[in-house]
Amino acid sequence: MQAKLCRVSVTALAAATVFAAAPAAAHEAGDWLVKVGVTHIKPKSDNGKVIDDSVGIDVGSSTRPSFSLTYMATKNVGVELLGAFPFKHDIDAAGLGNIGSTRHLPPTLSLQWHFLPDSKVQPYVGVGVNYTTFFRTRSVLGDLHLSDSWGLAAQAGVDIKLDKNWFMSADIRYIDIKSKVRLNGEHIGKVRIDPLVATVGIGYRF
Repeated sequence: MQAKLCRVSVTALAAATVFAAAPAAAHEAGDWLVKVGVTHIKPKSDNGKVIDDSVGIDVGSSTRPSFSLTYMATKNVGVELLGAFPFKHDIDAAGLGNIGSTRHLPPTLSLQWHFLPDSKVQPYVGVGVNYTTFFRTRSVLGDLHLSDSWGLAAQAGVDIKLDKNWFMSADIRYIDIKSKVRLNGEHIGKVRIDPLVATVGIGYRF
C-alpha cells in the first residue's frame, strides 16, 4: 500500500510538469474544495532512543481514510485543513520487539500557493502547522504515555480537473512530529516521528 500510494502521488505531481496548460474551470476566489481519499503515514526510520539513550524506538506506518477542506481566498491562495480517521502505529523497541501501539490524529492547517489556477493540471505548494494528539497508547511494559505535538508542515500537490467541479488530487507532505515519552509516570526520553505523508483522492469544487 505504501509503495503504491507513493508511486501514484509522485506520478500525479510529475504530471504538472508534463501536461500543457489547457482551458478548464478555474479555482476562483471564494471557492470551497472538498477532498476525500486515502493517506499513508510513514515515520522516518530512526525515531530516537529512550531510557538514557539505551533503547532505540521504531514507530510503524499506518494508512487511513482522510479528508480536507480548502477555502480559496484568491485564485492562487488557498487555506486547507486536513483531517483523517485515527491512525494506529505499532511501537517496537530495539532488542524487545513490539512493545505496544498508539493512535493519533494529525489535523494540519496549511497556506497554499496554486501556480496555474486556470489550467487542467493545477500544481501547488503549501506550508503550515500541525497539531498531533496521541491517545489509546498501550504497552506491555506498563503505563506508556506520548505527549501531544506541535510542528511545521510542508506540502507539494496537484489537482487534475475532470470537469467543471470534479478533480483528482494527490499530495506529499513532510510533518514535524515529536513527542515526550513517559513510562509509569517517569520521563524516559523523546521520539521524533517526522513522517512522510502521501495522499491520493478525489475532490469537488463548490
